[in-house]
Amino acid sequence: MKNNTTFKQTEIGMIPSDWEVRNIVENSTMKARIGWQGLTVSEYLDKGDYLLITGTDFVNGKIKWDSCHFVEKSRYDQDKNIQIKEGDILITKDGTIGKIAFVDELPLPSTLNSGVFVIRPKKNDNYLPKFLFYIFNSLFFNDFLNRLTAGSTIVHLYQKDFTSFSFPLPPTLAEQKAIATALNDADALIQTLEQLIAKKRNIKTGAMQELLKPKKGWEVKKLGDLTKVFTKQTGFDYTAYIKPSLVNNKTDDTIPFIQNKDFNNKWINFNTDYYIPKSVAFNFPRILLNEKSLLISISGSVGNVGVYDSKELAFIGGAVAILKFKNPNLIDWVWIYLKSERGQEKLFGNTKSSSHVNLILDDIRKFEIEFPKEEEQSRIARILSDMDNEIDELEKQLEKYKMIKQGMMQNLLTGKIRLI
Repeated sequence: MKNNTTFKQTEIGMIPSDWEVRNIVENSTMKARIGWQGLTVSEYLDKGDYLLITGTDFVNGKIKWDSCHFVEKSRYDQDKNIQIKEGDILITKDGTIGKIAFVDELPLPSTLNSGVFVIRPKKNDNYLPKFLFYIFNSLFFNDFLNRLTAGSTIVHLYQKDFTSFSFPLPPTLAEQKAIATALNDADALIQTLEQLIAKKRNIKTGAMQELLKPKKGWEVKKLGDLTKVFTKQTGFDYTAYIKPSLVNNKTDDTIPFIQNKDFNNKWINFNTDYYIPKSVAFNFPRILLNEKSLLISISGSVGNVGVYDSKELAFIGGAVAILKFKNPNLIDWVWIYLKSERGQEKLFGNTKSSSHVNLILDDIRKFEIEFPKEEEQSRIARILSDMDNEIDELEKQLEKYKMIKQGMMQNLLTGKIRLI
């Protein structure tokens, strides 16, 4: 690892003195299926010998081959320039622009639809495709896209848009390979952890289905019979008193205004978009979050269920139902039940459609929940809580690895750290 690198100033910033700046258009072949060559959805096939790649097939920098459609051979043969090769870099150019995928395998002959560029280094050029893939995933390309779209709502990229995109290039293929290998190893670690998290979530889902399956001796109770408060904001109160009083900044005289997006499971966001003066909030004690309560999204993100259990006062928004229980010890079980597949199916069975989906309070009050004995409730809650804690720790680890990888990219792709 070099530690005596000298740097030079370039149009893309400081880079090592022995690196150069390359322009993507001058050093790559860039092609896309355009104009009359674009395929219609009616031409997509469910099976065949020739794959069609679209931007929706990009997942974590790779092609999800089992999601691809197929096309007739005549359509595949129509443009040889966009017949995909291993080592190609693909970039979405329509809709969600800038999604990247690297072709590291090719299970069948493949071509593109019109929403994707293929970028391929020119023959005998001195750079590694996988290195270039990481350049397109770096701040260099993100900053380029941000400049390109500044002050506009651009939803298309054209080949001419790339004429000003330049990037730093180490002098040898060996150094480029070392950088690409280090970043690829980081990606592999992240992917392994993502797969483990997905596996743990599937295990938890299966465990919930089994543990919450009603058994002999379980008691059925209506949700409305368990609560002392089961309500929401009224439209009149919101329009006449609540909305006019909301402010954007928190003070000693205000409390957080909790909307759908501000709670998930047992997490509550107290740094909200809006705050309500205590002088107004205290006039509505039934919708004041001042004791352990169950929260259910009844409009918008329907079915989101959370638990408020904090000493910090808060106030619910209009698309949220608040349930205060006669016996607060039952809240955790009800929360677990409503978050389960069985509970979610029941909730969505009670949705009403107008311009959007809603849950009606009267329907939820009649919602029947099966309760085991208190001891079994606690045992099941502990099992699921342990699973949640394990998944939470893995997710924190995943975020840490992603941040480390971003730091690696910033240092390795600018030559601040040299591997050779």
